[in-house]
Parts: sequence; C-alpha cells; structure tokens
Amino acid sequence: MIYLKSLVYSALATTIFAFAPAHAAPEVPAAITTPDKIDTRIGTLEFVNGVPTPDTARTVRDTLDFTRALEAFNNSFRGASAYAIREGLHSIGAKDNDIVIFSELMDSNSLFLTANADTVYYMAVLDLSKGPLVLEQPSMGLGTINDMWFNWVIDIGFPGPDRGAGGKYLLVPPGYEGSLPEGGFFIAHSKTNHLLYAARTYLVDNDPAPAVANIRKSLKIYPYTPIPLAAMAPVSPRHWKARCVLARIPRFPILILSRQAERNSTQFPRVTSASSK
Repeated sequence: MIYLKSLVYSALATTIFAFAPAHAAPEVPAAITTPDKIDTRIGTLEFVNGVPTPDTARTVRDTLDFTRALEAFNNSFRGASAYAIREGLHSIGAKDNDIVIFSELMDSNSLFLTANADTVYYMAVLDLSKGPLVLEQPSMGLGTINDMWFNWVIDIGFPGPDRGAGGKYLLVPPGYEGSLPEGGFFIAHSKTNHLLYAARTYLVDNDPAPAVANIRKSLKIYPYTPIPLAAMAPVSPRHWKARCVLARIPRFPILILSRQAERNSTQFPRVTSASSK
C-alpha cells in the first residue's frame, strides 16, 4: 500500500512539473555589458562578445607596461637624485659628515637646478648609521634636511625651529632605541641612515666672507652621547676638526669641513680659503 502511494505521488509530481511554464532569464542590463567599441585616450578598443580583440589586448598591455614603468620612475627618481648628490660630493673629496661650503658663491657652471649666485651655500651628507648626530646650526641660515628619498625631515634656520638664531639639532636614525634628551635640542627622526643637509646664508654688505666665517666658526657635527643622570657635570662634546680641500671644479671654490674627530676641542682651527683655477 505504501509503495503504491509513492508511485501515485511520483506520477502527480511529474505531471505538474511537465506542464509548469518555462521562465526565461531576464535581459542583461546594457549598463553592465561590454560594447563592441570604446573610444579611449589610448585609441579605440574593440571587443567581440565581451572579449578583447588581439589588437586591443596588445594596446592595453603596452599601456599597462608604460604606466608601471612611469610609476617606477616616479617612485625612484628622488632616491636616485639623492644618491647622485652623495656621489658628487664624494667625487670632490668630501666624505659623509664633511661640510662643503661654496665660499665665493655659485655661478652658471654649478650644476644645481635652483641655486642662485648671491647667497653662500653649504651642504653635507650626514651618516646616522652609527647612531644619532648633533648638528650645531649657525645663525642666519636658511635650509632643510631631507632623507635619502628626498622626504622632508626638518627645516633649519629661519624656516626651522631655531628661527634663524641657530641651535642644536639632534638627528635620530631609524630604529634607534636609546634615550633622548627632554630639552636642549631640536629633535628630528629620519627614515633613512643618511640625510641630505643643505642650507644657505646671506651676504654682508655684498661680501660672502663674513657669512663664510660664521659658518666655519659655528657649524659643528658630532655623535650624540647620552649623559647618565649620575654624571651631569659639564662635558666637552666631541667636535669636528676643519680642513680645507682644494676642489678642482671650474670657477667656484669650496671649503670642506672635515669630520676628523678631536676630543675637548670647542673651536675650529684656522682654515685658509683656496680658489680653484
């Protein structure tokens, strides 16, 4: 009896489904379909049933290649430029932490894009790979410090926190976990182990000599050493000794303040300017 009921129900279900009306899928909205042709800034792109033709696929692939190459250039040219500046300073004998001073101004032979010929420029590549550095910025300066991707780190001089009066800047490398002072320094953190330091100062009565003398007297670079709380007596910091290097660059002389360390020294020795031929 149960078996017979199952056969009856099965037959009825088959009959009902056999006579049920068919439901066709609704029409696909035109807004989500791919047209046969699309006019774009890279040309006309053609499709067959939504599939790009070989020519269209080739055009799109070439455009993506160019776009990615342009992105790689835009993301790296600043680093390449910073590296070129460092190598350029090395090529004239200026090592990392040496200060290069254009003591008699730049001229049209100076390969700088935005430099002018009526201010004294001074610059350096600073090496933080061994720990933080202290930079004693001279007064009357105007400049900035960037990392090796040309990302801004801190302004110095008039646009910086010293407001042109000069002051001590503590430059901290990435990943530094040591202690830092709570006062006495303008502290800046870098994302790279090297920094580009560039500044300029102004002529005095149309003469660069006083500005150069102020830089040579006041600018100092030395490693930062945390002072233990138990030893807060005055300590003479390690300063950098100055030397003059004759750079054979046509028509503009420079001075290089060397990074030769000297303990218990608070003054630079006398430096004689040398003009290149």
